[in-house]
Amino acid sequence: MNDATTLRTNGLLAAASALALTVAGSNESVAQTARELPAVEVHAPKPRATRRAVPRQNAARAQQAQPRAVERRAPPTPATGLTGNLPAAYAGGQVASGSQVGLLGNRGVMDTPFNQTSYTAQTIQDQQARKLDDVFANDPSARITVPRAYGFDQLNIRGFSVSSTAYGLNGLYGIASAFSLSSLGAIERVEVLKGPSALLNGMPPGGGGVGGSVNLVTKRAQDVPVAQITNTYSSRSQVGTHIDVGQRFGEFKEYGVRFNGSYKDGGTELANQNQEVGNAFVGLDYRGERVRLSADIGYEKNNTTAMTRFIDLGNLTALPAPPDARANYMPNWGFWQSESRYAIVQGEVDITENLTAYAQAGIGTSDVRYLYSDIRMDSLNGNFNGTPRRNNQAHERSAGQAGFRANVDTGPVNHAINFNVAASEAYVGILNTSGRLFRSNLYNPTQSAVPNVEVGAPRRTSGTQLSSFGMADTMSILDNRVQFTAGVRHQYVESESFAQGTGVRTGGYDASATTPAFALVVKPLENVSLYGNYIEAFEPGSVVGESFANAGQVLAPYRSKQKEVGIKVDWGRITTTVSAFDIMRPFQIVDRATNTVSQGGASRNRGIEFNAFGEVTEGLRLLGGFMFIDARQETTQNGTYDGLRTFNVPDVQVNIGGEWDVPFLSGLTLTGRAIHTGAYYADQANRVAGASWTRYDAGARYTFASPWNNKPVVLRFSVENVLDSNYWQAATNDGYVILGAPRTYLVSTTFNF
Repeated sequence: MNDATTLRTNGLLAAASALALTVAGSNESVAQTARELPAVEVHAPKPRATRRAVPRQNAARAQQAQPRAVERRAPPTPATGLTGNLPAAYAGGQVASGSQVGLLGNRGVMDTPFNQTSYTAQTIQDQQARKLDDVFANDPSARITVPRAYGFDQLNIRGFSVSSTAYGLNGLYGIASAFSLSSLGAIERVEVLKGPSALLNGMPPGGGGVGGSVNLVTKRAQDVPVAQITNTYSSRSQVGTHIDVGQRFGEFKEYGVRFNGSYKDGGTELANQNQEVGNAFVGLDYRGERVRLSADIGYEKNNTTAMTRFIDLGNLTALPAPPDARANYMPNWGFWQSESRYAIVQGEVDITENLTAYAQAGIGTSDVRYLYSDIRMDSLNGNFNGTPRRNNQAHERSAGQAGFRANVDTGPVNHAINFNVAASEAYVGILNTSGRLFRSNLYNPTQSAVPNVEVGAPRRTSGTQLSSFGMADTMSILDNRVQFTAGVRHQYVESESFAQGTGVRTGGYDASATTPAFALVVKPLENVSLYGNYIEAFEPGSVVGESFANAGQVLAPYRSKQKEVGIKVDWGRITTTVSAFDIMRPFQIVDRATNTVSQGGASRNRGIEFNAFGEVTEGLRLLGGFMFIDARQETTQNGTYDGLRTFNVPDVQVNIGGEWDVPFLSGLTLTGRAIHTGAYYADQANRVAGASWTRYDAGARYTFASPWNNKPVVLRFSVENVLDSNYWQAATNDGYVILGAPRTYLVSTTFNF
């Protein structure tokens, strides 16, 4: 069981810590002035051998605190529990000292045999992150392939596409939607795991879990009340307000309520585009002596005009010069409208001090309507054919899991035993149709008449039912200096597809697989961890698209395998990690002669990653790293492309960000970041090369005490793409490219009450 430690917050250090964490807006946030702070009892995890640095302190912002009597609190959460047991922030506050590793529960960075990073709410707020795109901009292993103006999320991790179905919400996968992530106001942590995770998280209902997975941890009310309003502005003219309120109630503060809501409207950085987004999120929880319960409810509505889209290169053998990204080459009659809802309930029961049982269940729905244009290039001078497409979609998702976590000693060996069963269902309905072709130009776009394209309510086009059970045992000896994890998950998948409009069943399958995993952590020194793992991924087969002769056929599931080794060093206030990975994944083969799609190919991604986070010195923080990757097509149709590079996988990715607390001006912090993406190919045949690109971001924030309540006010200003560079950001499908965003200004002000 975790030890309960008592921290009496008084004096200059207490006030500085409270103020810095308030500004962050995280679960560690404190929304009181220092002199109002009581002495509180803080339940911390049992100290580990590895050194831990505390979050940054800014004495320049501090005020004197007066101690009060110790308040009564709910009992601490045992090591086998998750609720109320969030790993503390690491030095600098931008990254956490640990995260939830799926089935294995919470693990510290040095005890995790994988490359995983947990970004805090402080990072989200200080960087003015609007969507997950902005958080992923800190990670060199991740690349956004669909920018925020496109309406949905898509990214690559370790060179493999990761769809939003591989995003978890409080450890429950399949509920978070690509259409309900336009606001991060309710998110406390964004946990990014690199590599497959079949044992840890099971099979994502929509695939895309090979390169990695993402878990979103929602905010909870803390012992000290939070009341915060943030006003925002972004170019061209989008303004908004975000409210964050949380408080605990009861004799032992066992009941908690946290509300986050926001609304924004106005012109985006793209010409003719306007976006209106409103959302509301409520988090409830109960912390009893042996029982912990929580519930999350979320709603979001998004309305975007003149939506942009990717470009089909057609028969071009070279990329056209990128146009002015701000001009928006898309017609202004396009739109994107989405409405999403979700609800999750979860509970934990401590059967004994070393045994916790848990259960979760959730549902989510999304309705999407959009009108856009397919753009197909026919010359390097920018001329293209545009085809209006109207699309209506309905998504229904449900998921649940239950299991237990136990901690048992057998002689000199400690066993952390985990078991769970999981099930999920996902149903999608799509109905689309096309309008009359029009002509335009990338560099001199002309507006066309509003197309007369009508679409009715969608019928179900696909359905996926997943179920699995997994178990793992982490065996530790020598005071956790050697940890070996062995686990296995057996998964079942049922998938079927239906014709658009008619609802006639066109195909389906039932399949199952057993996916093992092994991992080892060895700590030769107190602050050094050597690790290695073998783990697999299992994905549902995709439905063949309408443009192929075998349209509607559901392909067999994909099974991928990863081998990885790495070293992590905690230098005290900064941690560095180096990892090398090798991932083999099947992929689809297109037979041009018969115009059919089948699964028979294979690709292999091998790479080296370096990551660093924490404080170089007091007041100077570093976050980022680099990745070198060699992605090759191993098996292709008739061996045509064997040995060629996999499209849309750059050879190098670099993300380096830093913050500096200016010593001669109290409260001022300067920020900067550089993002570099190496050369890549936009097509499978490696005929169309995409040039490397580099983006620079810069900003500043200033914190001062409010004149009316003496609580912190934070002013933030930042510029993304400072040089206003135009570049092709990424390729999507074979022969499709996406334009990067232009220079964008962001301003926000946070008031605490």
